[in-house]
Amino acid sequence: MVILGDLVSADDPDWDPDEHVRFARYRRAFAEVAAEDAATLVARVLTDPDRQMANSAVCEYLDRRAAELLTDPGYPAWCREMTGPVAVDDFSARRLREWTLLRAMTLDEPWDAETLLAASNWLQLHTAEKSLAVIALATLAEGGRTRRIRNIAKSRLAAFGGRR
Repeated sequence: MVILGDLVSADDPDWDPDEHVRFARYRRAFAEVAAEDAATLVARVLTDPDRQMANSAVCEYLDRRAAELLTDPGYPAWCREMTGPVAVDDFSARRLREWTLLRAMTLDEPWDAETLLAASNWLQLHTAEKSLAVIALATLAEGGRTRRIRNIAKSRLAAFGGRR
C-alpha cells in the first residue's frame, strides 16, 4: 500500500482489504512521518474507503501531535498545515478546532465560553480533568454537557479555592 504516493485504494497492488491491517500501517506511517510530509499523509489516509477507520488513524495522529505542540510556538503553523487536509472529514476537522480551543484556554488567550459548551464530550472531559484554566473549569462546572463533566470541573475548581 503506497501511503505517500497516490490515493489509498483497492487498485493499489499492496492494498489490504482488512481495515485492521491498514489501520496498523497508518499508525506506523504516522509514527514515522517527517513533519514536512504529515499533511500529505493525512490527506492520503482520509481517502481510505473506510472513513471511520481513516479518521480514527488521523485523529490519533492529531491528538499526539497537538499535545506535543500545545504550548509550542510551532502549533499555529502546524495547525494551518493540517486545516486543509482535514477539511474533508468533519470529525478530524472538529478535533483540530478543539485542540486549538484547548491551546487558547491553556495559554490564557481569548476564547469563547459558548464554544467550549458546544464542544464535544471529549474536549469538555479533557478540559475538566486536566486544565489549569480556572475560567474554563468554572464554565464547565456550570454548564458542562454531562453530570460527570460538571462534577469533575466543580471538584477541580474547589481545589483551586473556587477562584475565577
